[in-house]
Amino acid sequence: MAQVIFYEKPGCIGNARQKALLIASGHQLEVRNLLAEPWTPATLRPFFGDKPIPDWFNASAPKIKAGAIDLAALDESAALALMIAEPILIRRPLIQSGDRREAGFDQSTIDAWLGLRQGSAPVPDGCAME
Repeated sequence: MAQVIFYEKPGCIGNARQKALLIASGHQLEVRNLLAEPWTPATLRPFFGDKPIPDWFNASAPKIKAGAIDLAALDESAALALMIAEPILIRRPLIQSGDRREAGFDQSTIDAWLGLRQGSAPVPDGCAME
């Protein structure tokens, strides 16, 4: 069992399923509103590790879906500035347990890190709608 800080978009069906799986797997969640968190580059950056910058973003965010942001042209500072200004752009959920942080819900990564209930049905990584 792990203590997990789970940053979500309230009302997101995908986040609700992800939380339910973590709870069913015996983890204790402290749920926070990703959109209301006072992010800074120093607090947000660790969630993305060595993932490429386009993977930091929520593919379902309206500006991303519309192609209004050229993700390939962003450097780290510009990407963080955009996400801090508009947290809806942040890939979610953001998950923290101990010193480790992750963005998104790759079920195999989460299982290897925290452990998930055996035989769990696949849970989506993110929301289909904003």
